Amino acid sequence: MKHARVAFAGAIHNAVERDGQLLLADGRLVSQDAVVWLPPLQPVPQARTILALGLNYADHAKELEFKAPEEPLVFIKGEAALIGHRAFTRRPAGVTFMHYECELTVVIGKTARRVKRDDAYDVVAGYTVANDYAVRDYLENWYRPNLRVKNRDTCTPLGPWLVDATDIANPQALALQTTVNGKITQSGNTRDMIFDVPFLIEYFSSFMTLQPGDVILTGTPDGVVDCQPGDVVVTSIERLGDLQTTMA
Repeated sequence: MKHARVAFAGAIHNAVERDGQLLLADGRLVSQDAVVWLPPLQPVPQARTILALGLNYADHAKELEFKAPEEPLVFIKGEAALIGHRAFTRRPAGVTFMHYECELTVVIGKTARRVKRDDAYDVVAGYTVANDYAVRDYLENWYRPNLRVKNRDTCTPLGPWLVDATDIANPQALALQTTVNGKITQSGNTRDMIFDVPFLIEYFSSFMTLQPGDVILTGTPDGVVDCQPGDVVVTSIERLGDLQTTMA
């Protein structure tokens, strides 16, 4: 099932996809164009941990002229970075290169500590699409990106749907694609990850507790290009949907 969180008629609603429309929890059926889309994540009682992978596709590492990492390259994001489908991402004034990153995103569904690889999918609630924008001008070191590169307000659109894990038989066999103003600029497949989803869950849970609602962004393949104000960027993942944002 495809789940969403939206603002409609002055309130926040949980919704599911129903015949191309949105079925709200109160029973109303509304058009997808009639709502403001929010990140498809439920509020959590604790601070949400957002873990993001860098250089998790060998072709992207090569594109950036870096050796593929031998263990996960990870950074943390604040929740203020998250925005929803059809929202606007700000391009800071004066920067020369800002690019999208289409990423399979894992949402944790159970408290996870010392999870073994074979049990990793048992703690996954579902999957969504992220567009993890980055400003190369601010980059000092690919292996330690500073806060302004990746952890800025509005820099991480998420959505439109959270798709139940049970509906995705193999998250390591999903096609990814990005278009800018309708032109295909990036394509790849999650099978090409260096560190796959079970590995990442085992790795993270070996030294930290993952809580329900925590998020893992799993990296992007090659094909990133500079985006200008007014550009409409659509990051798509097979079976998960098309996430649209506009550069402002």
